[in-house]
Amino acid sequence: MFQPQTLSDRAQIEARRDEHMGRLLQRAWRVFNTQAIAKLRGRGHGGLTLAHTALLANLDLDGTRITALAERAGMTKQSMGQLALDLEARGYVTRAPDPTDRRATLVRFTERGGQFLRDASAIKDEIEAEWAAVLGVAGMDDLRALLTRLIAHDAPAP
Repeated sequence: MFQPQTLSDRAQIEARRDEHMGRLLQRAWRVFNTQAIAKLRGRGHGGLTLAHTALLANLDLDGTRITALAERAGMTKQSMGQLALDLEARGYVTRAPDPTDRRATLVRFTERGGQFLRDASAIKDEIEAEWAAVLGVAGMDDLRALLTRLIAHDAPAP
């Protein structure tokens, strides 16, 4: 078992881990999503979890194949298939064979899924307004611009 050699070593290691950019981004993502899930439940979308958002956030308005959803979310096709089954049982999506390739499964929003999208959009605005109250409008604009720049810098070439 790893043990830092001194208390100073331990403090340095813990401080570096807490200040780690990846960890800060992960915590901010988690806070945003936890707030969103709580607000969604308040609007009648009980039972949804962060796992469900992996599908819902990546689903195109015209429908998306399970394989594409899995790739976008960084999950296996089997895991995404289970999420699709669960969300179908909850009435948010439908699954059907893709008309262009009957071997593939196409997932689409239902009317309830459409209401989820409208609610999620309003909730996103609410949370961003709450964050702007903490960071200021200019701070939120800067945060969005900086994150967009980082993502664009790392984006693979088409």
